[in-house]
Amino acid sequence: MMTQVRSLGLHGVEGYEVTAECDLSRGLPNFEIVGLPDTAVKEARERVRAAVKNCGFPFPVSRITVNLAPADRKKGGTIYDLPILVGILSAGEQLPPPDPKAAFLGELSLSGALRSVSGMLPMALAARRAGIETLYVPADAAPEATLAKGLTVYPVAHVSELVAHLKGEAPLSPAAAWTPDGESGELPDFAEVKGQEQAKRALEIAAAGGHNVLMIGPPGSGKSMLARRLPSILPELSEREALEATAVHSVLGLTSREHPLLTRRPFRAPHHTISAAGMAGGGVPLIRPGEISLAHRGVLFLDELPEFHKDVLEVLRQPMEEGTVQITRASGSEVFPARFMLVCAMNPCKCGWYGHGQRCKCAPRDVEKYQSQISGPLLDRVDLTVEVDAPDFDTLSERPSGESSAVIKARVDAARAVQARRFGPGGVPCNAQMGRGELEEFCPLDEACQGLLKSAFQRMGLTARSYDRVLRVARTIADLDGGGDIRASHLAEALQYRSSGWLTR
Repeated sequence: MMTQVRSLGLHGVEGYEVTAECDLSRGLPNFEIVGLPDTAVKEARERVRAAVKNCGFPFPVSRITVNLAPADRKKGGTIYDLPILVGILSAGEQLPPPDPKAAFLGELSLSGALRSVSGMLPMALAARRAGIETLYVPADAAPEATLAKGLTVYPVAHVSELVAHLKGEAPLSPAAAWTPDGESGELPDFAEVKGQEQAKRALEIAAAGGHNVLMIGPPGSGKSMLARRLPSILPELSEREALEATAVHSVLGLTSREHPLLTRRPFRAPHHTISAAGMAGGGVPLIRPGEISLAHRGVLFLDELPEFHKDVLEVLRQPMEEGTVQITRASGSEVFPARFMLVCAMNPCKCGWYGHGQRCKCAPRDVEKYQSQISGPLLDRVDLTVEVDAPDFDTLSERPSGESSAVIKARVDAARAVQARRFGPGGVPCNAQMGRGELEEFCPLDEACQGLLKSAFQRMGLTARSYDRVLRVARTIADLDGGGDIRASHLAEALQYRSSGWLTR
């Protein structure tokens, strides 16, 4: 007898429908899984066999063939344990045929208990798109599955519970839709930062428009401290953005039963020893997202920027422009989301004190060599470069008197509201993502601004890319100023962030 059980699979960070076709036939006892399974899928034979016996069911003594369709797509992980078990029991007439609008997924322990699996959210979203109405998942993964909405999700702790439910003996209760109950802990506040008004202003502009930032200054000047307070002034995640970001974290197993959904923008700060594959994504045999995808809709913070390997920094260039990263390996190709704000911090030289007279011990060629670790094309993609000087004693000895994150965030939210009205519901979410059409429509310049920009273009050696980025930053500054036309003062402030006195070139 042959039974079909619907399930789901993962391809990158997207889910897709999989059908487990289970056939029991005469012949020598054998248990075979086909459909391009990896080692973890093949090992389901032993997990399913032990779970069936330990739950009190006789394991069929026949030739068992399980095909995971579509058979031309590689299958990985332990998510097919449950549909294979249901298919075998149903084909052996120990369970009624499964509902054609129901899907099953989950990892089995040898005792029959179900364990959570990674990637539940993208698979649940794929189930909804495929017309599946009911989803049977491990109890620990049920809150995440409910985020897809429109599905009846049954949390299953043990195979015996599922069997009793399918036989109508002891119905399971559907999982309630998960709702956030507030994040634990407060974010670091800008009120704790003493001085550094120019850097705070640059980060406010960056948050308001989604721009990339580079902070340059000596050791201990507060660059990392400032960067780690940036999430406290960023706009809240929209529902769509939260689902997009959570899907990436879910695939890597970074969600939990208590916190299945990201309610704050991600903040990723990889160490400078990270590899290019760790930054952009990769892996064998399954290609997994990297740090730039984990920072999707959030912040990627690179501290000590010149210490990163050059190939690691260069992989950032294409994702910064396109918002996606394509990883191609012999095993296949994947496209991951990578729409992030890049925030970098660096010292001006190896000792950190270039520009501070006798305090710097570096030779000029050493300073140039250190700074040359950052390529021109990468710097061209940075919207704001700001100097963060070391605070003096009087500043440090004073009590903090700066604005709180809440006050700054109110201005950022107001500027984002201006952008939302300007671009509409189907437009880009922030100024940093404006294309050529939006720049021409929403960034007109009067004669004074045209003259100022022309002079700066020739004097500063701006490129076509940096020309566009100056306009985007000027548009954001104007939005912080109420959302009117770009004036010469807005453009002048945007231009001052295009270069830094620290850089020797």
